[in-house]
Amino acid sequence: MTILRLRGFEIHKSYLTLSAQRGLLDAVRGVVKQVPFFRPVMPSGQQMSVRMTSAGDYGWLSDTQGYRYAPTHPNGTPWPAIPPEVLAIWNDLTGLERQPESCLINYYASDAKMGLHQDKNETDFRWPVVSISLGDEGMLRVGGQKRGGKTDSLWLQSGDVVVMGGEARLNYHGIDRIRAGSSTLLPKGGRINITLRVVT
Repeated sequence: MTILRLRGFEIHKSYLTLSAQRGLLDAVRGVVKQVPFFRPVMPSGQQMSVRMTSAGDYGWLSDTQGYRYAPTHPNGTPWPAIPPEVLAIWNDLTGLERQPESCLINYYASDAKMGLHQDKNETDFRWPVVSISLGDEGMLRVGGQKRGGKTDSLWLQSGDVVVMGGEARLNYHGIDRIRAGSSTLLPKGGRINITLRVVT
């Protein structure tokens, strides 16, 4: 495993073995069976290109009322517990006693992307965000803490894990594009991104 750094983000390349990736994918499928993927709408009314669901005490929602964490899926179902396979990654890479309260699961089809944004709906930015990649490669773009200006990019591959913490916690970041067919982990292709956050 190699650790790279991109504008303060720690990127643990090939952190997950293929066997571990498959186990994590099975855990994600168990969550999705209980709380299906949905496509959020931004406050502007435009629909996001990614599909999303969550696990933990809180899930992240977006609609015309704004961005926020909520205790239930849009259909009213409480979010299931965060799978232990996911929590093990948080514990190993952060060493924190504080456990994440939210596990966001995003599915990117080949034409999906995520614009530059900050993760700032949480109460305390001292806690890191841990991001796990499964499936097709995604181009991560990272900037600074103000919108605009220079950015740097790097391809994230299946099994890579990014820790966004410290001074880089509020850096703008996004996924520019997906390299379709670059992984065989997901039978129908696409990329799954799992992010762990302390909310309160």
